[in-house]
Amino acid sequence: MTWMWVELFRGDIRGEWVKEITHTTGYWGLLLIVATLAVTPLRRLSGWNWIQPLRRTFGLFAFFYICVHFLIYLLLDRELIFGVFALGEILEDVAKRPYITVGLAGFLLMIPLALTSTKKSIRRLGRKWVTLHALIYLTALAGVVHFMWSVKADVSRPTAVGLTLVLLLALRLVPRELLSRLRDPGRRAAGHSAGPAADPALPA
Repeated sequence: MTWMWVELFRGDIRGEWVKEITHTTGYWGLLLIVATLAVTPLRRLSGWNWIQPLRRTFGLFAFFYICVHFLIYLLLDRELIFGVFALGEILEDVAKRPYITVGLAGFLLMIPLALTSTKKSIRRLGRKWVTLHALIYLTALAGVVHFMWSVKADVSRPTAVGLTLVLLLALRLVPRELLSRLRDPGRRAAGHSAGPAADPALPA
């Protein structure tokens, strides 16, 4: 990712450079969303509790990249900064291009997640926080669909991301007791069957 910004500031990206940086920021944003979803299943499978704080970090970085992705579309692609008349083109895009509609929906769903990512919000909202942050699943799904529809030809990368997302969601359905036994098959069920305490964090 860093190479792209270096080449951009050096003037080495030519041709459809706006399209290039738009796709790159969106792709990395989606990968970070998937990484956010992967933290809890990995922790439950491995017992590495130390990785849990990475979930919030990945989520905020994902939001940052998706914000940059959206701003590039507004300011460079549609040139909103140069005239309010471009707003009409944006609304037309949202209405006529399904991949933009889905992408915008996914971005809007991320906003309340980012705004309530603090420990204060977790304490204030309680169980409602967990329900709210279940929106990350819809965000991830919207991101995959947006990616799939926007590339049109080569769908190998969005397909890979989509299959990874399906796997992560499937792991969420595995009982914690079973995960504990898979992680440590030698330990006795009595007194050890319960998994780690539920975390008031992203349900990922």
